[in-house]
Amino acid sequence: MSDTSPQVLRSLFLHAPIRRGPRVVLERMLELVDADTPPDGPDGPMAVLERRIAGLLGKEAALFFPSGTMAQQAALRVHAERSGRRGFAAHPHCHLDRWEMQGYNAVHGLWFHRAGDPNELMTAVDLRAVGEPLAAVLWELPQRDLGGLLPEWDALEEQVAVARAGGAAPHLDGARLWEAQTYYRRPLDQIAGIFDTVYVSLYKGLQGTRGAVLAGDAATVAAAGVWRARLGGAIPDAWPLALTALAGLDTIPPRMPAFRDHALAIAAAINADGAARTCPEPPQTPLFHVHLPAPARAVERAGAAILAESGVQLFPRIRTLPDPRQCAFEITVGENAMDFTPDEVVALVRELLDRAAA
Repeated sequence: MSDTSPQVLRSLFLHAPIRRGPRVVLERMLELVDADTPPDGPDGPMAVLERRIAGLLGKEAALFFPSGTMAQQAALRVHAERSGRRGFAAHPHCHLDRWEMQGYNAVHGLWFHRAGDPNELMTAVDLRAVGEPLAAVLWELPQRDLGGLLPEWDALEEQVAVARAGGAAPHLDGARLWEAQTYYRRPLDQIAGIFDTVYVSLYKGLQGTRGAVLAGDAATVAAAGVWRARLGGAIPDAWPLALTALAGLDTIPPRMPAFRDHALAIAAAINADGAARTCPEPPQTPLFHVHLPAPARAVERAGAAILAESGVQLFPRIRTLPDPRQCAFEITVGENAMDFTPDEVVALVRELLDRAAA
C-alpha cells in the first residue's frame, strides 16, 4: 500500500521529517566517521558521547538510555530505593504522568504528588505543602505544557533547597536543557549542578535520531545501569544513535541563542498582529505556544488543508484549551522554523484562522 500522506516541504515543527529522513541522518553520520572509528569500547561513539555529556553537565558519570522514559524511571527508582520512600513530586503537567502512561507506578510502584496549580509554575510553597516525605522532586526545565515557562533562578534554587531539606533527591528533566540555558544564561554545569541527577534528550533540541543520557554521581549512574538492563535498555550496537547525537552536540548548542532570538521575533509579530497571541508573551526560550480564537477540530482541518495544498506544516497536533472556542499549538524554533520569517508565520496563522472560520 502506498503512503498517501501529504509531503512536508517546510515545517514549523521541530521534529518534522525534513531533517530526520534516512538520507539526511546517514549523511550526518558519515561526516563523523572514518574507517578507523570503532563501533564500541572506550573510543566508540557511545563512550565518547557519555563522557562529553558528563563533562558538559559537571557530573562524574553519564549513561545512555534508548529513551527518556526509561532513563527517568531508572533515576526515580534508584532514589526511591535509597531513601526507602515511594513518592515523588513534580508539577501537575509532569511529562512522566501526562505522556508516559504512569510507568513510574505500573512498573516501579511509585506514586506522584502533583505540586501546585496546573496553570502556573511550581513554587517552594507548593513543595512545602506536600505532606509526605518524598524520594525525589522532579523539575522539567522548561515546562513544555506551559509554553516553555521557567522559574527564575533564585526561585529554582529555593525549591531545590526545600526538596533537599526534606530528604528528597532533586532530579532534572532536562529534555530541553539547551533551550533553558538561553534564558538562564549560565553554564550548563551550573544549571545541572544543583540537581543530583539530570536527564537530557538526544533527539529534541540536539536533533539526534533517538535516545537519552542520564548523568549524576558514579554510584547513582551505576545503580541506574542495573535498571537499564532490567528494563531491556542495555542494547548492543547503539552507536548510530550516539553518532547523530554527537553531530547535534557539535552544531546545535551554539545556535540556540539565535533560535531564541527568532522565537522572540516570531512571537512579537504574532502578538502585534493581534489575530492570535502567544503564551508566554514574550517567550522565555525557543519554545512557546500560539493561542488561537477557534475550535480545535476546525483548526486541525485547516492545518491539514494547508499542508495538503502547499506542503507547509504548522503543527503535528493541536492542544485543546478549557474554553472549547479556543485552542493552541506549539512552536519550537530550530533549523526548521528558521526557514520562516516572522511575517510569513503571521500570514500562515491568519490563513489558518480564516480557513477554520469558513
